[in-house]
Amino acid sequence: MQEEKQEKIEAAVFRRLLAHLDENKQVQNIELMNLANFCRNCLAKWYSAEAKQLDVEIDYDQAREVIYGMPYSEWKDKYQQAATPEQLAQFEQKNKSK
Repeated sequence: MQEEKQEKIEAAVFRRLLAHLDENKQVQNIELMNLANFCRNCLAKWYSAEAKQLDVEIDYDQAREVIYGMPYSEWKDKYQQAATPEQLAQFEQKNKSK
């Protein structure tokens, strides 16, 4: 496969992932972390880091706005729920083994 086509496919998949996450705002970051060991914030960190590798300055807050589709503070106010004690315990247990 040509590198250009591969990059186009990968970009389309990334946009689709963001759309899927946007359509499923009820899925909380703690749930993503507990199940898949990454969340929307991780995506933002990766986005910012990859931009830096290409000499593009995108800070973490700018990257979160790309990932969340709005300023993070707005998303948090509208959609973020408090983690349950069970979710926090699972998260802590997972991170103990690292």
